[in-house]
Amino acid sequence: MSESPWLAAGLTLFLWWFSTGVILWRVRVADNGTPLDHFNSVIIGLPLLAVGVAAAKASLPDLSAGGIYTAFLAALALWGWIELAFLSGIITGPNREPCPPFVSGHDRFRRAVGTVAWHELALIITLVTLGLVSLHAANPFAFGTFALLFVARVSAKLNLFLGVPRINTQFLPRALSHLPSHFRVGRITAFFPLSVSALTVLSALLLERAINVEHPGMSVGYALLTCLCLLALLEHWFMVLPLPDEKLWRWMMPAAKPEKDTIEDANGL
Repeated sequence: MSESPWLAAGLTLFLWWFSTGVILWRVRVADNGTPLDHFNSVIIGLPLLAVGVAAAKASLPDLSAGGIYTAFLAALALWGWIELAFLSGIITGPNREPCPPFVSGHDRFRRAVGTVAWHELALIITLVTLGLVSLHAANPFAFGTFALLFVARVSAKLNLFLGVPRINTQFLPRALSHLPSHFRVGRITAFFPLSVSALTVLSALLLERAINVEHPGMSVGYALLTCLCLLALLEHWFMVLPLPDEKLWRWMMPAAKPEKDTIEDANGL
């Protein structure tokens, strides 16, 4: 497989856009159907989980460019299935109620954590498992990819909780309609510049490794992680800058079915 960093950059950008679009499309299609359709989406997606597990295992001893790409795609497959399960409302958290407007402080944080607790637990279990199997492996990039996605996601969620000027909720399914009540639209807090600074520094460090590492396979791996980190940084800036990021996927989304029609379909009317 090609060791070109440009191919790695292009592949990362395409997979970020395409995989996000496919998941959002499937969730919208299920949202226009019945509640059982969301469960079916997660079941239909199980081969993606199986492929991710098998590919991650196969990549561990292989530090070639092909092995690096396999590890990268394995992590994305594992991440994608968990995200599909979350957006489908299957793996979320014990709290499925909107946050009352008068709640603040520790209670608000507790409620917010309760909306995503099982999702976060699934991510942590996967992350720890990948870390353990990668401890003495030649190729740690499945773990590295998943770890980067996890850190970026936690940072994004904390920013949404603490407050950012711009929050895009138009793609959230009905099963997660309570989620925006735990977000805070407002001025950024001190955590936002800290998080974007950390992602910027991490991107620079990964880029330095991609340029200077002597092993060609590892150069590809660091190039993939650099692009992924830059995309995470871009997603953070989407919370602040008035950029129409939703247009990247809106064109491929079917129109949302009115909630009344969805309820009638579920009741067989």
